[in-house]
Amino acid sequence: MCVMATIHAPVEHLEAPKLPVGESCILVIFGATGDLTRRKLVPALYNLACIGCTNPKFEVLAVGRKPRESREFADDLRQPVSTSKDVRDFDDSFWTKFSANIEYLTGDPSDPHFYPKLREKLEQKQRGGSSPNVLFYLSVPPSLAEPIIRGLGDVGLAKPDQGWARIIVEKPFGHDLASARELNAVVGSVFDEHDIYRIDHYLGKETVQNILMFRFGNSLFEPVWNRNFVERVEIVGAETLGIENRAGFYEETGALRDMVANHLLQCIALTAMEPPIAFEADSVREEKVKVFRSIRPMTVEQVAERTVRGQYGPGEIDGKAVPGYREEPGVAKDSVTETFAAIEFYIDNWRWAGVPFRVRTGKRLSRSRTEITLHFKPTPHTLFSEDREAMEPNRIVIRVQPNEGIEIDFSAKHPGTQMKASVVRMDFSYRDAFGTRSPAAYETLLLDAMRGDPTLFTRSDEVEAEWRIITPIEDAWKQLPAPDFPNYPAGSEGPELPY
Repeated sequence: MCVMATIHAPVEHLEAPKLPVGESCILVIFGATGDLTRRKLVPALYNLACIGCTNPKFEVLAVGRKPRESREFADDLRQPVSTSKDVRDFDDSFWTKFSANIEYLTGDPSDPHFYPKLREKLEQKQRGGSSPNVLFYLSVPPSLAEPIIRGLGDVGLAKPDQGWARIIVEKPFGHDLASARELNAVVGSVFDEHDIYRIDHYLGKETVQNILMFRFGNSLFEPVWNRNFVERVEIVGAETLGIENRAGFYEETGALRDMVANHLLQCIALTAMEPPIAFEADSVREEKVKVFRSIRPMTVEQVAERTVRGQYGPGEIDGKAVPGYREEPGVAKDSVTETFAAIEFYIDNWRWAGVPFRVRTGKRLSRSRTEITLHFKPTPHTLFSEDREAMEPNRIVIRVQPNEGIEIDFSAKHPGTQMKASVVRMDFSYRDAFGTRSPAAYETLLLDAMRGDPTLFTRSDEVEAEWRIITPIEDAWKQLPAPDFPNYPAGSEGPELPY
């Protein structure tokens, strides 16, 4: 039995921190007609404007292939913003004011002749009083990243005479180590490293950031955060959703590249890293890179022993029948793309030697959740031997989503005359404790890019260090015989694991 005890913060004594404001800039969004812009970027920008975090001289220049009028484009964004779950309070009059600063520019980012036109448009706006600073956002397929970067460099937009130019590059950063190195070389030849913002939206999630505060801001936890006390670490990124009409993307990517190669490796790094000397970009990112370098690339034999691939078949989600992966539109009938991946990593350093970090992620699982769980070792001697089963080892669970928070399981004496143990759970919830919703990840990251703070973005050597871990797994899976897919029904916990 587990008894719940909720932790509340004294809301009346919590003083809201002063909100930061981004620098003035023109945000140029490539791929402005795409899904990411409508669902995430514009709602995040609207929220930032609502709470006063955008500079008065902030504007959006949306770039897309389809000819559109600026007013028509902005009007089409109203519906997805007004109904977005990320938008706290939608107001028609404020939307009118906000959307007046959105302009649309027709152009093909793969055409080198477009970039003189883009430069001319930006110069025209700046002569009219717009900011000299430009933030480029690449909300495009990976194949378009290189031509856009080269196009910006060819017309001098990467290093302006006045103001600054920064670029945000969406994941995936390549598809293996060689392609990641190539992309880093291209973007590094055009932009300075401190102006390159490789975005992983997981790093913008409040609970992911709170891992560092929880560990390094509390003397209670950090002393036991090591191999002497922790038996294993489990990181889960599970979804009930399928591929959502993205067969072309998912067939090329799979669960390993889509989730493990970035999001979940970042969770490992923040859980395992040493304390940085300061909470600033290079100090934090240097410690994360050290973790990645301590994870040795696996041999083919180790991949066979410590990884599991899965692909969902037909099943039920929330009482509704759903098709298997191979029945999804656009998926090959004999596809061997994995929709589930489980991997056991080991970090070969002083703090974590011998502690398994078990990562698993999958589509069409029984419930959606992202959690990091530290399982602590049992006590060396059980005083209450007659109640050994009730004396479960302690756990710390960091809930990234949903219901962001942290829970701690420990044993306590059950009320009564006997020395009987029960597991109790102390539960901290962001919403209950602070009386507010956490900002959406893209709000945090867009604001940081406008402020010039790259702490929550990945550095070039960090990206390559991640691919040094993932690429040998990809290569081994090509050599090893594929499992007999499908090997788990939709709505289940996934395929059976050896650990």
